[in-house]
Amino acid sequence: MSTPAAKRDSNPRFGPAAMMAGPPVSKPLNFKSSVRRLFNMLRPERPLLIVALLLGITGVALAVIGPKILGEATDVIFSGVVGKQLPPGVSKEAAVEGIRASGNGTLADMVAAMNVVPGQGIDFTRVREILTWALALYLAASVFSLFQFRLITTVVQRTIYRLREHVEEKLSRLPLSYFDKQARGEVLSRATNDIDNVAQTMQQSMSQLMNSVLTIIGVIAMMFWISPLLALIALVTVPVSVYITVLIGKRAQPQFIQQWATTGKLNAHIEEMYTGHSLVKVFGQQKEAAATFAQHNDALYASSFKAQFISGLIQPAMFFISNLNYVLVAVVGALRVASGSLSLGDVQAFIQYSRQFSQPLSQVAAMSNLVQSGVASAERVFALLDAEEQSPEPVSPARLAAVQGRVAFENISFRYTEDKPLIENLSLTVEPGQTVAIVGPTGAGKTTLVNLLMRFYDVTSGRITLDGVDIREMNREDLRSAMGMVLQDTWLFGGSIADNIGYGADSPTSDEIVDAAKAAHVDRFVRTLPDGYETVLDDEGANVSAGEKQLITIARAFLSEPSILILDEATSSVDTRTEVLIQQAMNTLRSGRTSFVIAHRLSTIRNADVILVMEDGAIVEQGSHDKLIADGGAYARLYAAQFAGAAIDEAELNAAAPAMTAAAAGAMMRRQ
Repeated sequence: MSTPAAKRDSNPRFGPAAMMAGPPVSKPLNFKSSVRRLFNMLRPERPLLIVALLLGITGVALAVIGPKILGEATDVIFSGVVGKQLPPGVSKEAAVEGIRASGNGTLADMVAAMNVVPGQGIDFTRVREILTWALALYLAASVFSLFQFRLITTVVQRTIYRLREHVEEKLSRLPLSYFDKQARGEVLSRATNDIDNVAQTMQQSMSQLMNSVLTIIGVIAMMFWISPLLALIALVTVPVSVYITVLIGKRAQPQFIQQWATTGKLNAHIEEMYTGHSLVKVFGQQKEAAATFAQHNDALYASSFKAQFISGLIQPAMFFISNLNYVLVAVVGALRVASGSLSLGDVQAFIQYSRQFSQPLSQVAAMSNLVQSGVASAERVFALLDAEEQSPEPVSPARLAAVQGRVAFENISFRYTEDKPLIENLSLTVEPGQTVAIVGPTGAGKTTLVNLLMRFYDVTSGRITLDGVDIREMNREDLRSAMGMVLQDTWLFGGSIADNIGYGADSPTSDEIVDAAKAAHVDRFVRTLPDGYETVLDDEGANVSAGEKQLITIARAFLSEPSILILDEATSSVDTRTEVLIQQAMNTLRSGRTSFVIAHRLSTIRNADVILVMEDGAIVEQGSHDKLIADGGAYARLYAAQFAGAAIDEAELNAAAPAMTAAAAGAMMRRQ
């Protein structure tokens, strides 16, 4: 049986080893392109973003004015302290001249620049008024910031909601070949972990980045207003900060790419080991699975450590530059106060602005690791969204008023890979109501033929018609709605047994579900369950046996009443007695329907109208059971091997006897 998985496993690029190793290491991230694409996703939320920006501007403006007002309070307090020490009853000018005459010109210049009244202490009423205004400004700034954060949260969640929708829609448009070449855990990691990381990055960075930029602009304006000289000194450190941030960021970015690529590999391994945990234990591969997990875990640890450590260097570097800037401002500011060019309150306000200026720069630098991680995840999601889709639906699709079920394969050829042909120039016509059985060795192309009929893949050349219409001219949904399929690999979702049976049917009633269950011999074991048809299955159907799961999927096919029925080893997991009962039920189900039956148990297809024997992608024999047995060809040999037993040539047995005897004697001696 030639399945996509079989073709994948035969290819070294997509075999189990490649699946375990995960996808190749990502190319260096196109940071600017990915960031631009993320911003383009925000376009539908532009009105809310504008409102959030206006709220941010207002809130930051109010917060930025605060230090200047507090500086006035400092001036009032300092003037009161100095004024108390001056002789009362004299003018300010006289006091200044007295200080200068005593030889303290620096102090005289400072007092001259102050709003001081000799003999008068601190004006606490004025101080209270200033502090009240400052408190009101800070409260108002907090309220505006709160509303801004609420809007940013709305914008981000709406954007991520749409991104998840796009990913879900994309997954439905991807061809089956995409999933054949990707580890399932890797695809799940992109659709869950990476999207969550993008959401977290946008949520934490958007509001903070917006406020940081606005704060930098506002603080620079206030610093130039207070003292252009000190402002220029403070700005000297900006180019150094930007250079260090960019330098470290470039070194950290490849590590973030590796981190999320390795996360996908680890998820793929965990998903595979969890799904096949029974086989892992049966074959004693726990140590090997644990070793592979440890390998991926170590790689993730190494890449995560490097990414976080390198990007973490930004913050201490920015902290050092911030302290250096603080020292420069404090020294020059003190000299300006001593010369009377600035008041003490202005210097205090400027130092606060210097801190406020350094803080958003440090925040932006510290967020670079978060942003780089989010953009790396965004690129992985975008790679999924940009993956090549299945061929588009026809603009004017053909529609069949009533499907009769005549299927024709007209000189078709198909290959999974360009250099490995699978089916070449195959032709076959199936009349309405016929049951066609397809047999042959594994890899002969049996399941591939059905995949082509369902348009999971499109033929390389030739065409397949349904009632004379090329299936490529039909919508896939219309085509598949006419078909019912029961696979060897059963699939049940988390829900009740009734829901699983009714899956795909158009609002089935309880009676219809029960009738289908009875026809498929599901009713007999469902009645023994405590909750009957309302028994809830987990997503793997672990609380029912493999045979019972297959019976449920067969009941699902009964209920859908398709025009074309496809059975791919549909009774492989049931016991012989149940298989006989199901065969009787399927004879009724196939009545009047075109049916394709893929089987290894030849006893299940003896009554088929036509039996096709496939080898290497070609039909080597076709006819009824009796005719093919009489012909004594490939089918007769398969039948004999299955039911008559494989006969061993006596001469070969005699020739092998001495070697077998010697091997047995050697084994006996080793035991002794």
